[in-house]
Amino acid sequence: MSIVKKMFLIAFLIAMVVHADDDAAWDTVQNILMNTQDIVVLDGTEKVSLRYDEGGEAAYGDWMVRHMLSDPQALNPYTSSDAGASTVLQHIFDTLLYSDHEPPYELRGKVAKGYPQISEDKLSYTFDLRENIFFSDGRPMTVEDVLFSMKVIKNPRVLAPHLRNYYSAVIDVFVEDDGRVTFVCDEPYFRNDVSLGFFEIIPKHFYDPEGLLDPVAISSLIDGSWETGPHRERVERFADQFNQDFNRKVLGSGPYQVDDVERDVVTQQKVVLTRNIDYWAAGYDDLPPSGHVDKIVFKIINNTDAAFIELTNGNIDYHSLRPLEFKEKSWSEEFNKRFLKGIQYSGGYTYIGWNNDHPIFKDKRVRQAMTHLTDRQSMVENLLFGLAETVEGPISKFRPEYNHDLTPYGYDYERALDLLDAAGWVDVDDDGILDKEIDGEKVDFSFELLINSGNQIRKDIALTLQSELADIGIECQVRELDWSIFLQRVKSKDFDAMVLGWSSGVKYAPDMYQIWHSSQAADQGSNAISFIHAEADSLLEAYRREFDAEKRIALYKRFQEILYDEQPYTFLWKSRVAQAYSRRFAGVNWYPAGADVAEWWVDQEDRIYK
Repeated sequence: MSIVKKMFLIAFLIAMVVHADDDAAWDTVQNILMNTQDIVVLDGTEKVSLRYDEGGEAAYGDWMVRHMLSDPQALNPYTSSDAGASTVLQHIFDTLLYSDHEPPYELRGKVAKGYPQISEDKLSYTFDLRENIFFSDGRPMTVEDVLFSMKVIKNPRVLAPHLRNYYSAVIDVFVEDDGRVTFVCDEPYFRNDVSLGFFEIIPKHFYDPEGLLDPVAISSLIDGSWETGPHRERVERFADQFNQDFNRKVLGSGPYQVDDVERDVVTQQKVVLTRNIDYWAAGYDDLPPSGHVDKIVFKIINNTDAAFIELTNGNIDYHSLRPLEFKEKSWSEEFNKRFLKGIQYSGGYTYIGWNNDHPIFKDKRVRQAMTHLTDRQSMVENLLFGLAETVEGPISKFRPEYNHDLTPYGYDYERALDLLDAAGWVDVDDDGILDKEIDGEKVDFSFELLINSGNQIRKDIALTLQSELADIGIECQVRELDWSIFLQRVKSKDFDAMVLGWSSGVKYAPDMYQIWHSSQAADQGSNAISFIHAEADSLLEAYRREFDAEKRIALYKRFQEILYDEQPYTFLWKSRVAQAYSRRFAGVNWYPAGADVAEWWVDQEDRIYK
């Protein structure tokens, strides 16, 4: 036997042994995961404690390098709405309140001294600010900055409809020189404490250096009188500048900052945050840790395979493993020596969104048929290796509002054909494509399905559906776009269908208004699919005014029944996500909503970046 053949045989035998070891590891892990829906932390294949118990004192130093699939939409805290931007901006800005990591997730004071004073009628919320709060440029924060921040949110020309809907009840804001600010509402909203407690406070001197909004009463922005008042030009000029000029420039009062925009924010490469060594909250014992690493580096890699290679090469510290990576590539001795894994269900869900205003998808029978033609369970088993659970609506199954009475839409070829036939879709001209006369013209059942580049799972979803639809005479063209272009197409409603996901938390009762109310279908709101339904609107509105938790649950169960019947989305699944993170980090604790990286630190001897 030649040397080459011997080497090939040895390599083959080693690969077979490694593959067998990986299979054995996966079997062990599957057994662990099948027996719990809770968060699991794995050291190799061994389940270990969710809490750090090795002692030591938290210290500043080293970097944390994280993977990000695409550039944040923008670093503007109010106009951006994507998950990437939110992940970055949470380190740069402060809010009035913060919440505990454990149920019942009590709200506590951050910029504010404590929980607000709430009037009996639940129409006014008064916060007292702490003293000696500073933005990262050293300028002090005052109640005027809080008032200015709400003015910006309420400015209808600012491109933040997704954000404004949470403050629709606010009709005025009063500030006092002693650091007191009161928000006045015209109707109760059961989540006002959360909404008012968690908007990012931005510095007036940075975002409005000309003082354009200074003479503008917030009440005029709310009631619309600014349009006929003396400050219309100021309001419009401010909004235009705010929308355009602050997608990269950013300044907050949080623990991290962008030191140099040109150096630290590089398209398709990185976003680098540097710890503010003068962070105002560092000396407060009643506040949680704000971050110990000197830099947080978001490394932007559009290709997930390349990102995994960077992880294994030691160039990424914290990374979400794709199901295939988790199952087949993360059990080697070398990988386990360098990384632990935290596994939890994501708070959000993946879906196929149908443009409900599109001639083909206006008919709910067509949308129902598309869901019956999407073999969700097979995708979970074959694309995600069981690391997901199909869902029938937008609310987390771990929340009491989830409607468990909805029978899952099964893969049903014959039922889909019946629905399409009832909706008038038949192959009249015998060309292999279903067609229908719409507004006097023959229309082929042909549509474009958008996905964002670099996300292999979404691409696999699209290609699987494309193949399935071709068999019954539906032409689905899959279009892969860069994230920024994809997102703009979605926001502008310039699509037939798309694959996307929503992230959400499980801490607080959900509010679906932003995504599903008909008002949010305008002005690039989050209801990009143009779902319009009168009863759904009334339920969403009544839910927001209801303070009785049981009554809210009943309202949302009915709301989910409407979505189940209308199928504006094909709801796919909530995933189980495995996060690989470097063993050099100490202080890692996993809570019901995930880990808090602000708690993590690196001992002196384990540091890589000096």
